Amino acid sequence: MYNYHILEQQDVFCVDQKSFFASVSCILKGLDPKTTKLAVVGDTKSIGSVVLAATPELKKIGIKTGSRLFEIPNRSDIYIINPSMKTYLDYSYKITGIALKYVAPEDFHQYSVDEFFMDVTNSYHLFANSPYELAQRIKDEIYGQTQIECTVGIGDNILLSKLSLDIEAKKTTDGIAEWRYHDVPEKLWPIKPLRDFWGINRRSEVKLNEHGIFRIGDLADYPPVYLEQDFGIAGVDWHLHANGIDFSRIREKHTVHSPSIAKSQILLRDYRFDEVYVVILEQVDEVIHRLRVSGSLAKTVQIALGTKEGDVYRKQFTIAEGTNNSRHVMSGIWKILRKIADPHALYRTISVNLTNFIPDSINQGSLFDDIDKVKREESLMKTVDHLKLKYGQLSVMRALSMTEASTLKLREGLIAGHKR
Repeated sequence: MYNYHILEQQDVFCVDQKSFFASVSCILKGLDPKTTKLAVVGDTKSIGSVVLAATPELKKIGIKTGSRLFEIPNRSDIYIINPSMKTYLDYSYKITGIALKYVAPEDFHQYSVDEFFMDVTNSYHLFANSPYELAQRIKDEIYGQTQIECTVGIGDNILLSKLSLDIEAKKTTDGIAEWRYHDVPEKLWPIKPLRDFWGINRRSEVKLNEHGIFRIGDLADYPPVYLEQDFGIAGVDWHLHANGIDFSRIREKHTVHSPSIAKSQILLRDYRFDEVYVVILEQVDEVIHRLRVSGSLAKTVQIALGTKEGDVYRKQFTIAEGTNNSRHVMSGIWKILRKIADPHALYRTISVNLTNFIPDSINQGSLFDDIDKVKREESLMKTVDHLKLKYGQLSVMRALSMTEASTLKLREGLIAGHKR
């Protein structure tokens, strides 16, 4: 058991806007988010479109994020609309402005469009008698100015604030929960299955189960030296987190030491294995274009392909000398997928990620390269990059992007993958 008395005790809020995207869409139509059945879908004209957000009332009948348009009952009391990302961002910006009235900018961290952290340790006493009272005040002000309901988790650190939000605050009457170090044995340790805990996925859960660890209390009691031996630094982090310990501070902004360029996509219909080639190639072209513009070469390529049933085929490979050539990357990806992926499955998600960058100025090539061919390819890539930067992504397309499987035209002009 750790000695919590020697740990710094902060007052951190984790604030989440309830059913944010669906709620904003309801408000725009003059509807009550608490009583309306409404779904925000990627494209109301595509029967296979994914549900991006749903109101609580719609979730009660089984329609939730990730459902498909064709699964929504054809009923007069159900509203189905397209997203409006610009409007969502406007609402998010307004709510951020409210929060920044109560903390300095360096004590605020925007976690996502609809969720943020606030360290009110040094400021809550200026506005309220307790952190809990300030949380209620902020909730009321956000609702009064936007009609958006919020939930707030309060904790001694960032981790406990997030856990109190996700596990308790969303179920309480007033939408607020407070977890302190002394609450860890009662509130944190009983959690199971392990995947319900922040930072542990299904694959990690299976491995931890094999060690006899089934609840967070088991993880907290397990010797950290063995966790580090079997899981590396992640095992140590899990042990600390299972005991409610998190040394990170909002003011100490995270620095990305291993940047990446990535593209992920939820497909609007089920794709056969042969069809995903087109979408993957379009994603590769996009990330490689961004890579070249940044003046870098990527040495590590990661691909993930998710099926309709939820299985994910994931693999990475290394190109020792680095590359910014789409052909090289796509060749490696497709060679791997043909070995590991199920050719008979239907696919819904695709992700391509480039990491481990080096400057393109140090590319030395190979003695076995056809120098003339390499120069022609480099010249063509520079021309394509110039046209895309000047006239947009659709100014230059492969012939494959004119086929039915392509999603390139559909994604053009979207904000964060959604309509403006």
